[in-house]
Formats: sequence, C-alpha cells, structure tokens
Amino acid sequence: MTAGPELPRSRVRGLAGSGGKVPGVPDATLSLPPRRYLGWELIAVFGVSLGASAVNALLSLIGSLLARQSLSSQQALLVGSLAPNHTFDLVLQLVSIAEALMPVVLVLYLMARSGEPPSVIGLDAREPARDLVRGVVVAAVIGGAGLGLYIAAFKSGISLHIVPESLPAVWWRIPVLLLSAAHDGILEEILVIGYLLRRLDQLGWGPWQAIATSALLRGCYHLYQGFGAFIGNAVMGVIFALLYRRWGRVTPLIVAHSLIDAVTFVGYVALVHKVSWLP
Repeated sequence: MTAGPELPRSRVRGLAGSGGKVPGVPDATLSLPPRRYLGWELIAVFGVSLGASAVNALLSLIGSLLARQSLSSQQALLVGSLAPNHTFDLVLQLVSIAEALMPVVLVLYLMARSGEPPSVIGLDAREPARDLVRGVVVAAVIGGAGLGLYIAAFKSGISLHIVPESLPAVWWRIPVLLLSAAHDGILEEILVIGYLLRRLDQLGWGPWQAIATSALLRGCYHLYQGFGAFIGNAVMGVIFALLYRRWGRVTPLIVAHSLIDAVTFVGYVALVHKVSWLP
C-alpha cells in the first residue's frame, strides 16, 4: 500500500524509526515519539473524540433497551435545532460544527510535530479528479446498500427510527446540513482511517487487526441508532479501510462519506411524508 502519492507505507515506517527524510515531501523529518507514547497518544485523541462518542452511544443504546418500548418505536435524531431563535440557532450550529472538528486539528498537529505532513495519509489535492470519481462511485454503492440495510433493520426491530434532521425551514437549513455532512466525512475518515490505521501500523499491529479495530470503533459510535447501524457502519469501516490500504489516500473516502450524509440529509428533507417506503 502507498501512504501517499509517491512513498510506500513500508518505507515510511522504516524512516519513522530512523528519522530519515521522506522523498518527495520537503522538510518532512520523521521523529516519532517512543512506541509506548504512541499508545497513550491514541488513547488521548480518541478519549476526547470518537472514542468518547462510542461510550456515549453504547450507554444510549442501553437506555433504549431498558425503555419499555421497542427500538423501532424510539427515535434517534441526527441534526436538530439548538435554539428557538433562528439566528441564534444558526450561530450555535456553526459553532458546534467548528468545535466538533477540533480533534482533526489535534491529529494534524500531532502528525506535523512528528514530521508527517497530511500527504502521508493522502490528504491533499494532488488528484482532485480521481478522488472525486472514486468518492462518487463509493458513495453510490455504499449509500444505496446502507439505505436498504437501514430499512430492513428498522422493520426487523433492531434499529431506532432514525430522523436525519429536524431543522426549521429557513434559508440556512440546507447549507447547515451540507456542512454537517462534510463535518462527518472529515472527522471520521481522518481519525478512524488515516490517523488510526497509520498509528496502529507504527505500533506493529497486523493489517487485519488494525482494520478490525477501526471498523469496530466506527460501528460502536453509531450504536445509539441501534444494532443495524452498528452492523452497517462496521461493514462500511472494513470496506473503507481496504480501499485506503489499496489507494493510500483518505481524500476520496472523505468525499464518499460526505456525499452519503449529504444525500441522506437533503434527501430526507425532500422525501419525508411524501413516499411510503421511508420510515
């Protein structure tokens, strides 16, 4: 697998321990901390981001199971209003999205401090056309399969009724939903694919151990939506990890994830109460 457009991942790992220069990446001297600190780095990063979300999602699911009603009769809201005043609501939405992206800033800082530019995980604009095409194709396949899985899980009673959005019908509704979709793609793919898989490689984990861990984490922080979301997102995590291993680029996966969520949010606005097959 390549860890960027020019350098094989195996070579990056070798240089990581020797402090050598990365060919094709100016001023990129790798100076990773000792391996024992990399583990604590992972705990710290995910303890304030998606790892904490996974714990909260598990507790939310337990609460739903303890309720005296079926999962399908309960709702999981993805994007909702934060204030009755529309202008203040917009401000809170934008601040919330910005705050939720801070773990990405933290990860990019930690990588930069170790001499690892974003390009080592394929986070750059070197292949915009190819990244876009790959992202669109992956989104079409995964998005369609995901919708079918959700409907099946909901009807079988193992999924909550997922309500993608409940924003007021004002001018900023669609822009905020698109920003929320982009946030999901950026946060999850950089942390759970690019950063996590790279750090687990550097810790000496086997490829399938790392992929399974990444996929399991992805499924866990969706548990608040029910068991169907856990299964679907874990499978998606395996596919995305395999594609990342093949392409060496996280950018097309960000595109794909953002498109999937954008279609989910905007499609819900357009179709809710207008089609019979949508729960």
